[in-house]
Amino acid sequence: MTSADIGLIGLAVMGQNLVLNMDDHGYTVAVYNRTTARTVEFLDGPARGKRVMGTRTVDELVAALKPPRRIMLMVKAGGAVDAIIEQLIPLLDAGDIIIDGGNSYFEDSVRRTRRLGERGLRFIGTGISGGEEGARHGPSIMPGGDPAAWPHVKGILQAIAAKVADGTPCCDWVGPGGAGHYTKMVHNGIEYGDMQVIAEAYHLMRAGLGMSHPEMASTFRRWGDGLLDSYLVDITADILDHTDERGEPTLEAILDAAGQKGTGKWTVIDSLHLGYPMTLVAEAVYARVVSALHDQRIEAAGVLGPGSQPSKATRHGWGDDFVDAIHDALYASKIVSYAQGFMLLGAAGREHGWDLDYGRIAQLWREGCIIRAAFLDDITAAFTRRPGLPSLLLDGFFVDAVRRADPGWRRVVNAAVRAGIPVPAYSSALAFYDAYRSERLPANLVQAQRDYFGAHTYERLDRPRGEFFHTDWTGTGGGATSGSYQA
Repeated sequence: MTSADIGLIGLAVMGQNLVLNMDDHGYTVAVYNRTTARTVEFLDGPARGKRVMGTRTVDELVAALKPPRRIMLMVKAGGAVDAIIEQLIPLLDAGDIIIDGGNSYFEDSVRRTRRLGERGLRFIGTGISGGEEGARHGPSIMPGGDPAAWPHVKGILQAIAAKVADGTPCCDWVGPGGAGHYTKMVHNGIEYGDMQVIAEAYHLMRAGLGMSHPEMASTFRRWGDGLLDSYLVDITADILDHTDERGEPTLEAILDAAGQKGTGKWTVIDSLHLGYPMTLVAEAVYARVVSALHDQRIEAAGVLGPGSQPSKATRHGWGDDFVDAIHDALYASKIVSYAQGFMLLGAAGREHGWDLDYGRIAQLWREGCIIRAAFLDDITAAFTRRPGLPSLLLDGFFVDAVRRADPGWRRVVNAAVRAGIPVPAYSSALAFYDAYRSERLPANLVQAQRDYFGAHTYERLDRPRGEFFHTDWTGTGGGATSGSYQA
């Protein structure tokens, strides 16, 4: 019987919660899971009494759907997605729609959009952010792929998405091909950065100032009522307040070795391909890599001596107002991270022919997702004032914000270095900020070196861009030059 509005394959926690969310909004969902027992357990548990139809095979799922058939895949990214698509292709008719809601690499979405389009089918690769709670009550959804598919899924996806205060859904069409999953990838990269700048604030408070967990929690709560109003700051306060069965801070029992699933790394790798800096996110990724070297770090601390020592911080003059300086370092570094993220989105849009609405993307992240923050309204306003804004660091609001934060930011980086407390995100953000606003950098020497040893040529200040020159530095070289290219 063809009565289901949409099908969903993959009943892990995200899939289950999206199904229940769809049911809340009046949609009948047919579900399939490779392990039938999982389907039965779901139907007898959370989905009991809901408009959810269980199916035992992919064929049954397809047969249960109204045309055009809409099928969402919530399975592990990579080969599993391709395997299910291959199962579905012979069962579907022209115009039917496959939606990949997993954390897929954007190039895979480009390929799948093209492949399915050649067979008359429509593909959407959509990023979904918000974790389990977001999936259940309203995530941020970033769809891209075949534009012809969007009208057929818009109602469902916008219904289940988070809403901003005026009711606008945190879901809108991002662009063709891999635009949706690319936007989600950059979101996740920024998420890595947000988590790192918060972690560095915690480290400075704990190892530098010797603050108690209740004191740190109170500080983060106060920050969350101001410029740093965000989900991640809020949950950090909750984490710092949490105690175990012994009444001890739960956080201090957690091994300091962070994991990752790869989306931050993808962001950094693609920034290298496009030649746009994502330095803060790169440091956030490498900070997790360094944290994972736990046994080596323990040995190194014994051989080299520990880096972070509160007594050093005290000797270097950290005062009661140092917490405010940490706030400024966090806020300024966050601005740099988002500036870099939107610069990368701009580069990707130009590279792939995506007409991205950056202000709207910021609003897609305003609620439901992990990086949701009041700060994103300021980003939307910046792109509303100047839709072609090359960088947030050129917008008046952010120019003023960074200038106000500058003294505290520098004070924190300087004090942390002197005390041996690593702040890779704060220091890399500051280095980028200083480089970005420098009219002249020492890259002329780099170009001269490249030309000296490899005849790679250089451009001149007194000649138009695009003209290349070579110097016979030793007097014994020839006139032949190496090819020039832009990284």
